[in-house]
Amino acid sequence: MRRILCLGILLFLSSACLPGIHSVSSKNHIDVPSKEVGESSLFTLSELEDLFPDQPASPKIDDPVPSPASPENRVAMRSLSLPISDESSDEFNLEILPGPPHKRKNEFDIPIVINEKVEHFLHYFQTTARNIFSNWLARSEKYIPFMREVLKEKGLPEDLVYLSMIESGFNPYAYSRSKAMGPWQFIYLTGKRYGLKSNWWVDERRDPEKSTIAAAGYLKDLYDMFECWYLAAAGYNAGENKIAIGMKRYRTEDFWELTKYRYLKQETKHYVPQMIAAALLAKDPEKYGFIGIEYQEPLRYDKVMVPPAMDLRLIAKACEITVEELKELNPELRRWCTPPDTPEYEIKIPFGKQDLFLKNFESLRPGGKTSFKNHTVKKGDTLQQIARLYSVELEPILEMNRLQKRSRLSAGTNLLIPLPKEREIKPGPLAPKPSVEKGRPSGSEEITYIIKKGDSLWSIANEMGVNIGALGAWNKLHPETKLMPGDQLKIKVANGDNLSMASRKEKRGREIIYVVKTGDSLWSIAGKYNVSISEIKSWNNLNGNNRIYPSDKLKLKVERPKS
Repeated sequence: MRRILCLGILLFLSSACLPGIHSVSSKNHIDVPSKEVGESSLFTLSELEDLFPDQPASPKIDDPVPSPASPENRVAMRSLSLPISDESSDEFNLEILPGPPHKRKNEFDIPIVINEKVEHFLHYFQTTARNIFSNWLARSEKYIPFMREVLKEKGLPEDLVYLSMIESGFNPYAYSRSKAMGPWQFIYLTGKRYGLKSNWWVDERRDPEKSTIAAAGYLKDLYDMFECWYLAAAGYNAGENKIAIGMKRYRTEDFWELTKYRYLKQETKHYVPQMIAAALLAKDPEKYGFIGIEYQEPLRYDKVMVPPAMDLRLIAKACEITVEELKELNPELRRWCTPPDTPEYEIKIPFGKQDLFLKNFESLRPGGKTSFKNHTVKKGDTLQQIARLYSVELEPILEMNRLQKRSRLSAGTNLLIPLPKEREIKPGPLAPKPSVEKGRPSGSEEITYIIKKGDSLWSIANEMGVNIGALGAWNKLHPETKLMPGDQLKIKVANGDNLSMASRKEKRGREIIYVVKTGDSLWSIAGKYNVSISEIKSWNNLNGNNRIYPSDKLKLKVERPKS
């Protein structure tokens, strides 16, 4: 009995140890040479026969012993092998992630902490603000791809794009109570510090590309200052000085610690949790119940250079798109034309339309060379005074600025004053109204002018080369008096310096028919053929309310076109 017990123990030990030998051999991939039965077994043949009388006898010594590398042993070793690691596997968790690593939704390049505050905004965006956040998601794919590229080029974490999501919902026209503007919500001074132009004509804070470049520069400076993306984000919201003073006052470099005090506004305390929540939701919206979002197409465009003060309608016509489509690509443009204060302006047009634009633009753009002056309206200015100041007719100013004669001007308004290229006018303060002239000036003569349909005091004064104030005084008329065809005006002209209307007409050569093209105006046609607007109106029976359209035909009496 004792012998049988000992043999059982030995048999158990043998069965426990032998597989380990195989597994080591398999692991090290070493071919072990064949051993004789006596060397490989712990028991004698007779002992085995006594223990296992119903089992076949062991192989003979001359029978080949299967090598550990044989197919049979390989199967055995694979079935017995266990995962072996030098590290603890207590937290081992296997997750199959489809697709290449850089496309995994749950990867972030900014620190992600999920705490009570983050969970609060996760719930808020899923419930109360669900519709708003759905709109943000739909708009996100339009801007995120190129914003990521800009951040990557600047060496910043690409997931900082979600700052723009909580700042504006990727809305270029977003405007806050603190007068912050655009997708990255720059205030005027900070935008100016990082190269964003903001004036009457353009506001580059609304330009998605330029404002993203500016935001990248600001965020980089903030990170260099705080060496923490949470503090940098808080500084972007509250200002770097606010965060720096708070860190010094409460002796902490931990954003979450800083939020425990009343020092920061609630908006800033919520800013980082909102950014984290937005990133989590936007990267895996289906996980949080945002299904069926109709994402907008990624923003793509070409860029072309156009002259200053170029009408957006003409640019849109050259691209064969609507003005609204053009404005959507260029939200920084605040007026109806490109800025007049730059030699050229780089404007964005739909992707793939560059060749079409260049082909159409040359034939559509109006002829003649023109320069412009930017006049800032002061309190008390009138359109008539401004026209007199620059020695131009009133009609071009109205047309260029899309105004009516009775339009009211507000102080600070900027007007575009069209001038011939060769003229340089350096206006001073608006001159006071001229005094009434008593009697006839020396060396002058008085002529009678018969008013025609479409005439005004301003057009007559400009055509005859006299002062509008003097013309009104000679005839006891207010500058805005409406003239009736057939009425007569007294005009005093200097001998030899001015020509009468009759003599001016005599100078006119042949009569031509001009076909109006897209982009033409009475002012541009008058400048091209060296005639006045009032003459064009008179020759074609036009009044102040008439507009010209492409393919209209106008009669002109000209000497020769300007080159």
